Amino acid sequence: MRFDVLTLFPNLVLPYFEDSILSRAIKDKKIEIHVHNIRDYSKDKHKKVDDTPYGGGAGMVMSCEPLFIAIRDVKTQNKGPVIFLTPQGETFKQEKVESLAAQKELILLCGRYEGIDQRVRDTLVDMEISIGDYVLTGGEIPALTIIDAVSRLIPGVLGKEESAEEDSFSASLDRMKEYPQYTKPEEFEGMRVPEVLLSGNHAAIREWRMKNRK
Repeated sequence: MRFDVLTLFPNLVLPYFEDSILSRAIKDKKIEIHVHNIRDYSKDKHKKVDDTPYGGGAGMVMSCEPLFIAIRDVKTQNKGPVIFLTPQGETFKQEKVESLAAQKELILLCGRYEGIDQRVRDTLVDMEISIGDYVLTGGEIPALTIIDAVSRLIPGVLGKEESAEEDSFSASLDRMKEYPQYTKPEEFEGMRVPEVLLSGNHAAIREWRMKNRK
């Protein structure tokens, strides 16, 4: 699966993929990550990408031209939907993760400042997503959240395909939450692992886990 991220701050995005599961997924060609600096598409000699809002008001608004050029350029390589990360968007839930995982390509647009020119939203954006009812300084963290959540549903990314299906909020488990997890040692500071988990009785273990989901 291919992800293209449009941002003013590529160095906020790229380090996330240098380690752990997603790094391996890139090496194994399960996912592709392409990060584009929106400033590279500015025709202004100072690479300016924002300006004051018409009608007045605080802050700056990201301008039409560099965004139109950037998105159109990326869409020559990525035919997936353009997702704008904004607090006004649809709240990101597992159902949306699953629908996005069915795509082959996604374009993630990270806003900054007071937002982007409405003409970009009206013309080039296919959907708007929020990761929660709060305001961040930019769309980079939401973009990484989407990539992480979607990638782990791609076969082979976790290394053990059934792991994603067993996770909290999986459709196959009726959105139920996770059960308590333990690992070695069996006892630590007087706290013991429940005996049923040491029993080797898989039916009993499954029953215990189902009863102890929170």
